[in-house]
Parts: sequence; C-alpha cells; structure tokens
Amino acid sequence: METLIIIALILAGLLLFAVEVFLVPGITLAGIASGISLLYAIYYAFHSVGTQAGFITLAVEAVGIIGITIWFMRSKTVDRLSLKQTLDYKPEPLKGINIQAGDTGMSLTRLTLIGNAEINGHIIEVQSADGFIEERTPIQVTRINNGTVYVTRYIQQ
Repeated sequence: METLIIIALILAGLLLFAVEVFLVPGITLAGIASGISLLYAIYYAFHSVGTQAGFITLAVEAVGIIGITIWFMRSKTVDRLSLKQTLDYKPEPLKGINIQAGDTGMSLTRLTLIGNAEINGHIIEVQSADGFIEERTPIQVTRINNGTVYVTRYIQQ
C-alpha cells in the first residue's frame, strides 16, 4: 500500500510539474502542489518504507523531472504552444498633420531633448536639435526624419 501511495504522489507531482513549467507562467498553485507532492513522496518513502526506498524515490523523481523536461523540449508541444505572430505595426504620429521644415511653433514643455510642442495648431512630440529648450519658447522645425520632428529655438529677425 505504501508503494502505491508513493507512486501516486510521484505521478501527481510530475504531472503538476509539467503543467507549471510548460503551461502556466509564474509560480502558481500547480507549482506549489507539485513541490509539496514530490517532497512528501520522498518523506513518506523514507519514513514508512525505509532509507533505500527513500533514495530510490528521490532518484525516480529526479529522472522523471529531467525526462519530462527533455521530452517537452524535443517534442513539438512547445512549438505548438508558442506564439508565432510578429508585430508589424508602425505608428505614424504625423499622419494627417501637415508639418514641414521651416514651420514655427511654441514648446509646451521643457524640451530636455524630447518634449511636446504646438506647431500649426497641433500638439506633437518633438526632439530638440540644439540642446535644452525651456517651456514656452518659440521653436522652428529643422527636419522630419522617420516620424520624429526635430526643432531648434526660433530666433525672430
């Protein structure tokens, strides 16, 4: 009867181990239950059957964990469960906004390289091309590159 209990605990622990490692992310109830089941199987084997049975149980559990891990990694199970979709979304922050080099505006925030500015009535994120620019400073668009608007201080003549 003790052997049957030990086998059931090992099987339950290994099954919960597989669920925890390969199906459920993070530390969950399955992982905690797996650890408790496997540790109790070792304790029960040492306490009820003897030292030799305890070491055999320990070895069977170690081989089982290694075997399940290798089997899952070699099988196509992980490939079937993995995400194969790639993200190809490219944001276009300037879509529908007519801003060109030479346009002027006002910085709304302090441009510590990046900040917000109002240009042609649109509030957009801009990047300073000449260092720090204080809030409420007139600015001028120097260039637009890959959706990034570069600005400098505008000196009125």
